[in-house]
Order: sequence, then structure tokens, then C-alpha cells
Amino acid sequence: MFRSAYADVPPVELPIHEAVLGHAADFGDQPALVDGTDGTTLTYEQVDRFHRRLAAAFADAGVRKGDVLALHSPNTIAFPTAFYAATRAGACVTTVHPLATPEEFAKQLRDSAARWIVTVSPLLQTARRAAELAGGVGEIFVCDSAPGHRSLIDMLATTAPEPEIAFDPAEDIAALPYSSGTTGTPKGVMLTHRQIATNLAQLEPAIPAGPGDRVLAVLPLFHIYGLTSLMNAPLRKGATVVVLPRFDLETFLAAIENHRITSLYVAPPIVLALAKHPAVARYDLSCVEHVISAAAPLDAELATACAARLGLPPIGQGYGMTELSPATHVVPLDALHQAPPGTVGKLVAGTEMRIVSLDDPGKDLGPEEAGEILIRGPQVMKGYLGRPDATAAMIDTEGWLHTGDVGRVDEDGWLFVVDRVKELIKYKGFQVAPAELEALLLTHPDIADAAVIGTYNDDGNEIPHAFVVPRPATDLSENEIMLYVAERVAPYKRIRKVTFVADVPRAASGKILRRQLRERA
Repeated sequence: MFRSAYADVPPVELPIHEAVLGHAADFGDQPALVDGTDGTTLTYEQVDRFHRRLAAAFADAGVRKGDVLALHSPNTIAFPTAFYAATRAGACVTTVHPLATPEEFAKQLRDSAARWIVTVSPLLQTARRAAELAGGVGEIFVCDSAPGHRSLIDMLATTAPEPEIAFDPAEDIAALPYSSGTTGTPKGVMLTHRQIATNLAQLEPAIPAGPGDRVLAVLPLFHIYGLTSLMNAPLRKGATVVVLPRFDLETFLAAIENHRITSLYVAPPIVLALAKHPAVARYDLSCVEHVISAAAPLDAELATACAARLGLPPIGQGYGMTELSPATHVVPLDALHQAPPGTVGKLVAGTEMRIVSLDDPGKDLGPEEAGEILIRGPQVMKGYLGRPDATAAMIDTEGWLHTGDVGRVDEDGWLFVVDRVKELIKYKGFQVAPAELEALLLTHPDIADAAVIGTYNDDGNEIPHAFVVPRPATDLSENEIMLYVAERVAPYKRIRKVTFVADVPRAASGKILRRQLRERA
């Protein structure tokens, strides 16, 4: 068993709005949230006052403890206010992908039994249709303004009293994000107030923040990585969060320069852009002090190239999953220079880990042996909503969550994630890790992006099949790519088929959507 080197942290027995904004008065007129496109700024005093007023308006509208409110919005400065207002009113917030179709949204509304929706006017048609399909939705609010719908801005003028809710942080659900876990069906992940708040305390010794720090929120706040690293964690400590609605490279780079961003929390596709895109050279990014990448594997050579180009310490990585609130590992900011290339970090405070054999899950492995990663700690989810069987399959009777990820730990406690259990390719009995081949393909100068899945050939053997995005004005061939890989890997790891594509489908978090690739294969 591997244990964190940090001292344990006591469980944080507070509702999430108190855990994050309980000290907002200490930061008063300091900027809390800044719109990265137009500069609109909310101070800590305003965020605290606005979310309390909005909680009163929600309660006056009929929101009650235990209700589920669906927050359906891109990143805006209103998103955190709506989130904390809903939890203060006693609701559980289920965050919805802003690009969800009405049918996908309706499925989440039905599954979560959501009674309320908060959206933005450009997404209102989708929200209305989803509510029609799902049924049971009492009212749709908008963050901005739209005819026939109450606006959160206008609701701030309410004279209703602030709700007084009795919370049980250990049991009451604060957030209900949806995750596929280790299987393909999205499920509601029940995260209690205590689990989310305690995970923030677990992260703090490794990733400290405070007034003067400026964080760029470009990853989606509806995703647990953004919700934690770009919203809850910085606002808890008095940092300034500059919000962008989506990732556009030029807008992203301009925001870093104009708002003097000090901390970047990104996913691998953004690291790739920072390392290789010519536009980066046109901006002054000297304000950036560190970059942390998470949500998907980051190639060590790519990370090195990015850090060298920006003149930064090595790029740090983090690891976790929605079911873990989400963080279990991170490279501490004071150890960026000591961390070996490719590591996702060390255990955060109060966390235990086992690495178990893929062939014999009852067998624990030691340093430098690769197996499935198991996690135990106060950040482990309460369970999947309405799916006790899926919960039992994920969390065993001793409280160990089976991540479905394959990893190894070195002698100094640094974790390396090799791949997903379910994504391993079995080529004639040999295990092939797609992430390893993807990292290798990205070292080819004429390849802009790549993904690898297992497909079956005419003989019924599973083979590594690469989907490759060539750089413009290049003349890559399938044979050239297969030869490039064959010269650099063991024979059983060779790419056996190549398909050229315009892009690699990815989730907002940066993870490769392998199911979409399997549909194309």
C-alpha cells in the first residue's frame, strides 16, 4: 500500500459554498471573477453578496433542500454565482455540457430528476426542448436575459430572506456531474459537500494559491477538473479567476498577456498548441509562473518542449477522476524541477493507493510494477445515483475505488499512468498501450495529432489502428507512419493500420473519444 507523504487533513464539515466563500469578506474588494473577453469584474464582496441574494430568490421560487438544479452554461462569471447560490438554497447541482443535444440533456434531466434549469439565452432553445422531452422541470432561469424567463440579474433584487438550511456535509450531495466511469454509460456521480470541500484541503499543501495569483479558467467549469482547479480552489484562497467561454488559441493567448495570468491549468491539447503553434510567439506570456496539465495523459517530450518554449519550470501533471472529487495525485509546485518526466505526481494528503495485478486483482504489486490503480480516501464518491450495482463494481467492500487505469509507482512515490484497463490492446496475447503509441506518433514532425485504438483484422486478431492528423502541406503515407513506429517499438507494438483524419475527437476535458473512433474504423 502506498500512502501520501503529506499529513492527513481533517474532513471539512462545511457546505461547499461556506468552504469556498466563508472567508470572502477577508478579500473584500479584491477581484474574484473577471470576464476574459470584456473585462467585467466581480469582487469577492460582490460574489458573496450576489450568491446569497440569488439563493434567497431561488428559495422564493420554490427551490428546496434535495432538489436538483441543472446548470447548463459555458464558462461565464455568472456560473460560480449560480452554483454557490443553488447549493446555499439546498439544491444539488448537476452540471451539463453546453454542447449537449436536447436528447442528451433530457436524458440527464430524467436520470437526475432535475426540477430546475439555469442556462444562457444562446442555449435556451436546447434547454426548452430538453425540458419538454424530460418532463418534471418547474422553471428555466437564464443568466443573462430572454423573454418569458426570469433572469438571475433581475433576481438579485429580491427582498426574500436568505434561506437557512441545515446541511449534513457528509451525506448531502453538492454536485452531480455525469461520468462514464470505467464503462460507457454516463452515470450521475454523487459528490457530497464534505468530499468536494475536503479534496480542496487535500490539494492545498501541494498547490497553494492566494491573493495575487491569477488563474485562467478556459477548461469547462461543468467538468470536475474545471470546477475544482479553476473555480473552487482559487476562490477559496483569494485568487483571481479570469473566465473564458471556450478555448480559442488567439483569445487564450491574449487573455494571458492582458490579464497577466500566473497559473495555467490545462489539458494536453493546449500544451500541444503552446509547444508548437506559431501564434504563441506573438504574445508576451512571461507572467506565467507554472503550468499544470491533467484530464488526459501528457507526453513527457511534449511537456518538455512546451516548458522550454515558454521558459518555464517543467510542466506538472495531476491525476484523478470525477468519482474522486477529483484529485488524488499532483506534482507539487515546489517539486516541479524534481519530478521525473511523465509522472502525474504524488498522492495528495490523506490518500492511499494500491497497484494490483491485472491478471490477479488480489495481488498487490510493488514499485516499478504496472497494474490497476486503486484509491482510498475521503474524496471517494458517495456512489452512482440510482445505480448500486455500478457503485459496488467500482468501490469494493473495503472502500477501494477501482480506477480502471493502469499505472506504476517508482521508488520515490511518483505515479506514472500507463493506460486504461479497458483501452489496452491485446495483440496476440501481448498488451499494447495506446497512450504509448500516441506519444510516439506525436514525435513525428509531420503529425499534428494522433489517436490509437484496437480494431480487428480479417484474421480476427486485435491490432493497433492509428488515426492520424497530418500537418498541412505534408505528404505522409500509411507506410511511412508504420515504418516510423516499427523502428522504435517492439514488434508486437507496431501500428498495423493507419487512417488519416481531419481531427481527433476529444471531450472538453481533452480525453480522446475512442468510441467515436471505433465507429469510424
